Amino acid sequence: MFSDFGQSYAFFRYRATCATKKVYLCTLLNHFCTRYKMKNIRIGHGYDVHQLAEGLTLTLGGVAIPHSKGCVAHSDGDAVIHALCDALLGAAAMGDIGLHFPDTSGEFKGIDSRILLRRTVALLREVGWEVGNVDCTIILQRPKVRPYIDQMRSEMAAAMEVALDQVSVKATTTERLGFTGREEGVAAEAVALIYRP
Repeated sequence: MFSDFGQSYAFFRYRATCATKKVYLCTLLNHFCTRYKMKNIRIGHGYDVHQLAEGLTLTLGGVAIPHSKGCVAHSDGDAVIHALCDALLGAAAMGDIGLHFPDTSGEFKGIDSRILLRRTVALLREVGWEVGNVDCTIILQRPKVRPYIDQMRSEMAAAMEVALDQVSVKATTTERLGFTGREEGVAAEAVALIYRP
């Protein structure tokens, strides 16, 4: 086992490019979980983007944040929760948020994304999975969301029915580079670990 790990880590450390490291880490962990009979643990990654426009509500992590712009979306446009739903569903190999909650359905028009998160976790629990921990990153130039992060963690923890210390939220900018730097949109990434008790 340790020989295999050493060889894999060497590839990751010296040969993998920055663009592939995140995917490679996910693949590496799933490989060892499967090979060494740790089949009750899985991880998933999610990513979401929404355009920003004047006069709309900006909701992130279940929290309405005061700002002149908000997300253009079929639902409430909560990119953080959408990325998290994709991470959870991906970990369980159950597709993505668009499969279960399509933006072509009137049922989800303007829906609070916390409802989607609750339903996502319910889908996982129906087949025996529980949430271990989740880690979300918000990519946004403005406004600063640090004052709202604790509330986001609380909202998402409540929706998933997990402890607060199982939910991490971070935020960063792109130093005014790209569409987020130009304040044209918001992006979010999430990683989730799920397990079967």
